[in-house]
Amino acid sequence: MAPSSAAELGIRFSDRTRRSSLGLKFMVLLMHAVFVGAVFLLDLTLDRRIHEEPWYIGAYGVLVLVTLVQYFYTAGSSPGYVIDVLKAGSVMHATYINTATLSKQSSSKNGSLNSPQPEKLNPVASTSSWLQQVVNLYPPGSSNRDWTCTYCRIVQPPRTRHCHDCDKCVLQFDHHCIWLGTCIGKKNHCRFWWYIFEETILCVWTAALYIESLHLDIDKAWWKDFIGVILLAVLIFILIFLLLLLLFHSYIALTNQTTYEVARKKRIFYLRGLPDRVHPFSKGICRNIYSFCFSREKGFDLEAVPPLEELEARSAPYTCRDMICCRCC
Repeated sequence: MAPSSAAELGIRFSDRTRRSSLGLKFMVLLMHAVFVGAVFLLDLTLDRRIHEEPWYIGAYGVLVLVTLVQYFYTAGSSPGYVIDVLKAGSVMHATYINTATLSKQSSSKNGSLNSPQPEKLNPVASTSSWLQQVVNLYPPGSSNRDWTCTYCRIVQPPRTRHCHDCDKCVLQFDHHCIWLGTCIGKKNHCRFWWYIFEETILCVWTAALYIESLHLDIDKAWWKDFIGVILLAVLIFILIFLLLLLLFHSYIALTNQTTYEVARKKRIFYLRGLPDRVHPFSKGICRNIYSFCFSREKGFDLEAVPPLEELEARSAPYTCRDMICCRCC
């Protein structure tokens, strides 16, 4: 009786989550319709501009369409679940830091430290081999209680967290976006960044059209100006939020971090006690961008926690030689 009740509760929770997600998606569509539709309602000269400058309004319409397509594309994407890694099995491979290569590079004459090339472990063939690979990704002496999910009992690789909304463990968990109705993780973080970028450009363009309509020197009903001012104020507030969000996610993409790691660093056992201003998973700006943009390739690359020796070497102040050699890249 208990398992049946638990299953029924799970189904009800899933249905409630799905309805909530659909409601938020409808709300996002409605907000776009209101803000974009108000442009045509408030600007009385828009019909003339469509005929005189069709490319201008056409480009604006394309941007609206592309932004909405990107929204649904991101909302329907998988963030990368641990269960998918286990199912993929034969195509999964993990990366780890070669400490022997690291020690050689640390003793180099120029004093610069280049990130060692990741090596590929053998494909996952069973649960025991998966467990062994995950153990190799953590620092020596780590307890399996620290990397075993208390909810789904899955052994979690580093940077993984269980999402209570999705009820799954997410690789490189960033956050759960209620507006998209999905988690943001390893496989869809880049898509999320592009959606924020397109939404920000759309807000800037729409705000510019509002300002143009308010500056029109023609007779029009007072309520149109009133609605325009209210919508413009709300739009500016949304724009400020989007700009801050875009800047933050650009920063964590360049440094190979996640929102969860930044916010909960002291609660993540393998991030405690690290040197200040050191980003443990950063491979340099160029490689970070490459990993961020091409993390949706077939297979799953799992990052190991770098050894303390490497992190201490990274914390050394930059020298002129480091700057010339582009150590940060």
